[in-house]
Amino acid sequence: MSAPGRTGGGERNQSASLRRALAVLEYVRDHAGAGQGLSLSRLAEALGLSKSTVLRLTVPLVETGLLERDRRSGAYRLGHGTLRLGQAYLSTLDLRTVAAEETRRLMQQVRETVHLVVHDPPYVVYIDKVENEATVRMASRIGSRSPLYCTAVGKAILAWQPEEAVERVVAAGLPALTRHTITDPDRLRGELARIRQRGYAVDDRENEPEVRCVAAPIFNHDDSAVSAVSVSGLTSRITAARVRDLGPVVARAALLISRKLGAPR
Repeated sequence: MSAPGRTGGGERNQSASLRRALAVLEYVRDHAGAGQGLSLSRLAEALGLSKSTVLRLTVPLVETGLLERDRRSGAYRLGHGTLRLGQAYLSTLDLRTVAAEETRRLMQQVRETVHLVVHDPPYVVYIDKVENEATVRMASRIGSRSPLYCTAVGKAILAWQPEEAVERVVAAGLPALTRHTITDPDRLRGELARIRQRGYAVDDRENEPEVRCVAAPIFNHDDSAVSAVSVSGLTSRITAARVRDLGPVVARAALLISRKLGAPR
């Protein structure tokens, strides 16, 4: 009867050691300054552990490359193994899968159609759509493309692109799709500046005559705006006053998706 007890105790000890080793790794991740690292003494004090315990916990982390220890100062910093782990994780990410929980939660919260798009200059491509069955369905189709300059999702992405990317869009022309489409380059540039300031974009009947959309950019692990999420509906439901309420909600959903993609925001 004593052997199972010893095994159980050993497993508990191993689990506790693993949790403490992960705590060391997380503390280094969150507190090691660029090029500085953290001393053994600071790690021990911050985590409430003895120096000998921290030293023991870091040995396998250093051996696997998750941590590096400076030979002269003894300071710890993240190792190249964390980069390999991050790259392996990012390579497995699928935007639709990553965003699914947030896009469905957003639809349930606002009770309007939610779109997810990716940047494909000079267009956006719709890759997912979550509809509220109780409302009028939007005509958008997964796989369809729309211009950057006259859609909320497009402007949300364009607002965070380099200036030369904006100028390419302007140079290609800004034809009117409705009487509300922004066709003046200076007005478009001003609109993009406002989007950056408030964190979300609005399509006020610019792409379709009776539709308003509110969108926010999604950033990847490089902090690049590569996609966007939006809420769309008829103007009778998404009034100008409601846009101001929807903006922060959509921006919050986009931020949560961005974080799942590894964005540093």
